[in-house]
Amino acid sequence: MNRLNDILNELGISKVRLAKYLGVSRQMLYNYLSMESLKDWPKEKSTRLMGLLNIKSDEELDSLIIDSNYIMEVEGRLNDGVKDSLEKEVLTDLKGFSKKEQELLTDIINLLKEKLSEDKTKETFNAYTYLYHYLQSMETSKELKYILAYMSKSMGFTDPMEFAFNSDQQFIFEGILFSGLTLYNNGTASKVKLAEAHKRFVQDIEHKNEEKLSRTQELNTAKVQALRELGYSEINEENAKEVLEKIAEIQSRKV
Repeated sequence: MNRLNDILNELGISKVRLAKYLGVSRQMLYNYLSMESLKDWPKEKSTRLMGLLNIKSDEELDSLIIDSNYIMEVEGRLNDGVKDSLEKEVLTDLKGFSKKEQELLTDIINLLKEKLSEDKTKETFNAYTYLYHYLQSMETSKELKYILAYMSKSMGFTDPMEFAFNSDQQFIFEGILFSGLTLYNNGTASKVKLAEAHKRFVQDIEHKNEEKLSRTQELNTAKVQALRELGYSEINEENAKEVLEKIAEIQSRKV
């Protein structure tokens, strides 16, 4: 199998991508590559690998000529195979969605998987963590949707005069955002000049967090009181409805 490993290195095929192509884990792939011959592999996996390399048996490995044309051919088959494998994996969980929704979700999930598997830096992980938080908060502010529309337009994916949401508000928001980003990109904005604005930004976040904490404490207090009044020690499936109604009643007393 030394020759196979050499060929994979010459082709520049990573173990991550090859594992995806074969539909196995990386550890399983390493187990395969440690075997004496392709004949020792599961039939389905060895056949798939030989299809990728365009050979009929492992004896042909020694006579393979790795030139630019061959590398491009293998790369094309690998890309198609990985895409098909990922789509099959993802689509099994998308029953109940429309065809367009399935395509969108599949494209998003495949892109995230690809980026995270290729780039293991902390920066990439942090960026997608923030993206997850963004998606979680989408319904809390209409401006979050306007930001996505603006970025889609500025990157050339969407017509700049297309307004999928509130056209007037989106128009105004895009103008303001463009002005701010132009100021940033021109280098005329400085940390010193914007220190006070950023300070207000931090204070606003802290104020919101304090309100959220206060609200949480208030609910916890109401929950404890509701349990005590009802004679329960905890909330469970059987008493949840009754306890929640009691919590609402306790909070209404304060109005």
